Amino acid sequence: MGALDYIWLGIAAVFQGPELFSVAGVGISVTLVMILAGFLLGIVVGATPGLAGPMAMAISLPVLISIFGFTPDALLPVMGFLIGVMKGATIGGAVPAILFNTPGTPDAYMTTLDGHPMAQAGQAKKALKIAHVSSAAGDTFSDIVLILCAPFLAILVEAYLDLPEKTALLILSLAFIAAVIGGSVGKGIISMGLGLLAAYVATGEDFYPRLSLGSQTLAQGFPIATAILGVLILGEVFKSLEDLWRDHRSAGPRAEPGQSGDQALRWTDIRRIAPYIGRSAVIGTVIGALPGIGSTLAATLGYTAGSRRHARRRPGSTPFGKGAPEGIAATEAANSSVSGANLIPVLSLGIPGNAAAVFLILAAESIGGFNPGPSVFRFTADTVNPELVVAFGLFTAMMVANLLNWTIGGAFMRVVGVMIRVPKHILLPIVLTLTLTAIYVQEARISAMWFAIGFGILGYLMRRLGISHLPFVIAFILGGKLEDTARQAFAATGGDAWFLVTSPIAAVFMALAVAVVALSLRKPQEVKA
Repeated sequence: MGALDYIWLGIAAVFQGPELFSVAGVGISVTLVMILAGFLLGIVVGATPGLAGPMAMAISLPVLISIFGFTPDALLPVMGFLIGVMKGATIGGAVPAILFNTPGTPDAYMTTLDGHPMAQAGQAKKALKIAHVSSAAGDTFSDIVLILCAPFLAILVEAYLDLPEKTALLILSLAFIAAVIGGSVGKGIISMGLGLLAAYVATGEDFYPRLSLGSQTLAQGFPIATAILGVLILGEVFKSLEDLWRDHRSAGPRAEPGQSGDQALRWTDIRRIAPYIGRSAVIGTVIGALPGIGSTLAATLGYTAGSRRHARRRPGSTPFGKGAPEGIAATEAANSSVSGANLIPVLSLGIPGNAAAVFLILAAESIGGFNPGPSVFRFTADTVNPELVVAFGLFTAMMVANLLNWTIGGAFMRVVGVMIRVPKHILLPIVLTLTLTAIYVQEARISAMWFAIGFGILGYLMRRLGISHLPFVIAFILGGKLEDTARQAFAATGGDAWFLVTSPIAAVFMALAVAVVALSLRKPQEVKA
């Protein structure tokens, strides 16, 4: 079978999958409905300060798996929903940033610099339209790059990298993520080390669980849902509850700024912001393809590059930071173009680049039938590769989500500004309850709840100490794969303890890992994921 055959099978899997209902005799697949539901939820979550797309994905995943089960037919509906949440949250974060100077997501902070001044000047609707067009354009560009690059990168990896090289590549990825995220490389390595330590509890090749301290509960290991949801979600909730307790000021309802003047987004406006969208889309895509860096840096670089171009080309116009439409376009195109590119290392290498990608991998591992990595893109002539069908189904789901973004995304994001009025003292307990419920749905044992709370306390302490939690999460996900690959490489090389340096490509990867850490030690970075 050729590439076109697999593309068609992927499209058919989305549009002609299990039917949920029919309209005028036309069957509507459950995958399409789940993409739409996830997309709308993502916009709402993104527009709610204190929430984020990964938080909604984390809570939804166990519930979705309990509904759809562990059959191969569940893969595309569940992952389609998660993709919809990821896409919707990206554009939803611009709503409170523009209307109320409160970014719904961290990467929307730069949007406040020009979006809120435009809203105060009576141009809120126009600012939202600019954010929508820029976000949709950047996201679509990034997805096209993903579809074109991921299969070729996976084929190259499968053709030229053997087990020693793949082991070294995983080490390089972990070193890169630990070095570039957080306040310092030391904190990143501590976070990564804790993640590996937690991943290796009760695991191993023999029947004697390690690091269990003689406890039968620890001998079962830490369930992946408890560790990740605890550090990611409960840690954030605990920190936010403490911040709320410290700050006794009431955050009452805020009035939406009034409207005045022409609110239409005209062709002259699009031509004016198009160069900023194009430049930021390229910046965001490049940043997104690197594991672990995140959309906040992409937004910052896109805004900075746009500001320099604006000052040079339009010296007499509204400057950046004072309500320039170009500032909104540069920021939103950059942070939105990260989402598609972040899946390049996921689908081609099996390495998650951000928190949203973590939950896509968790969905694949929990349901089964799809193992992200180079083996996905094996084109078989005689038999059908079901993983490749799922991959092209995911590409189709992403393009459907982009179509929703272009059509109904703009209208829906303009009506969810009411979410800013939800008080945090009401919102956070709801998130806490939903998270614990999702964990219990997944594990159904009390020890898992205690593990989750313990990891939540760990996540809280990490945030208070300025240690990024993302290296922990990614190390926990990749820990098992790293050990398995290293064991296989050791066996395949005849017990060569130096297999990481005897292979030239593996030696280069290891040298790069050392160089990344060494260079980061010389110049600490402040990149937040």
